[in-house]
Amino acid sequence: MRPIKLILLFVFLNIYAPKANAQVYRFKTSSVSICEKDAKGKWGEWTDFKKSEIAIKLDGDKDRIVVNTQEQQLYRIAAYMKKVSTATDDTVGFECVDNDGASCIILIVTRKNENNRMQFYINYPDLRLVYNIYNTK
Repeated sequence: MRPIKLILLFVFLNIYAPKANAQVYRFKTSSVSICEKDAKGKWGEWTDFKKSEIAIKLDGDKDRIVVNTQEQQLYRIAAYMKKVSTATDDTVGFECVDNDGASCIILIVTRKNENNRMQFYINYPDLRLVYNIYNTK
């Protein structure tokens, strides 16, 4: 009887335990700002924040980030960067590849000195977007 219990426990843990470890984070955006490089390769100014209410899903189990704009943006996470904490910010980064195969860096920054305001950055070599975000359940 004992071997059967061990086998059942092993099967249970292999089927259900991975699902328990899935890390899915959901965010909503409130506004967006954009910054582009000019013809000389210098970064321009950030635009004023504009209202933007979209959903963002970070799915650690599937190694992807989905940004639900009008045309859905899917980012495959190629590498997880180490969390960086400073006196003013906590930053979590991801090296990603988008729908078109272009590489980018995505950062989630928590501004400690701004009442823990959260921002979601998408950084390409010539374009940067930043969304003000908040957690959803």
